[in-house]
Amino acid sequence: MAAPSPQEVTQLLLAWNDGEQTALDKLIPLVYAELRRVAHRYMRRERLGHSLQTAALVNEAYLRLIDARNVRWQNRAHFFAISAQLMRRILLHSARSRKFVKRGGGAQKVSFDEGLVGSKEQGQDLVALDDALTALARIDARKSQVVELRFFGGLSVEETAEVLKVSPDTVLRDWRLAKAWLAREMREGGKT
Repeated sequence: MAAPSPQEVTQLLLAWNDGEQTALDKLIPLVYAELRRVAHRYMRRERLGHSLQTAALVNEAYLRLIDARNVRWQNRAHFFAISAQLMRRILLHSARSRKFVKRGGGAQKVSFDEGLVGSKEQGQDLVALDDALTALARIDARKSQVVELRFFGGLSVEETAEVLKVSPDTVLRDWRLAKAWLAREMREGGKT
């Protein structure tokens, strides 16, 4: 089956915005494979034996997506950005609920660099990265969003620029500065 065009997905999202339930029914089969890829990217970074599997993460995110009545979908990139954000929150909730990193106990420090995007390492410290991202968001929300969309959502520079309504050059600049800031923050353990 050929991948759906971004325009086709965007049209279905806009129809869903307008209350067309059949649009959602048509949309899900078109985006399911990409949602699985996003979920798989997350699960590669989780510890071995994690209680959630890729399909369960997709299903949990799907349930939250269809319940998101207040979201006004802009386009395909916006949809996948929100989906990635939901998956991240689901995993964070799971990590925090099992007290995986209570005050850093037992957690390994990880560095933040572009190499992590494709990393096959298990057990990345998602909670520490989330804490650093939260601190960055207080200082510069857009840079935090760029990291979330690129690192967690897997969006390209162009897709990220489209979602944030900025130029690709601005995304690249924000990405570079945010990575440096997060690397320092994580290295210093949030003492900045």
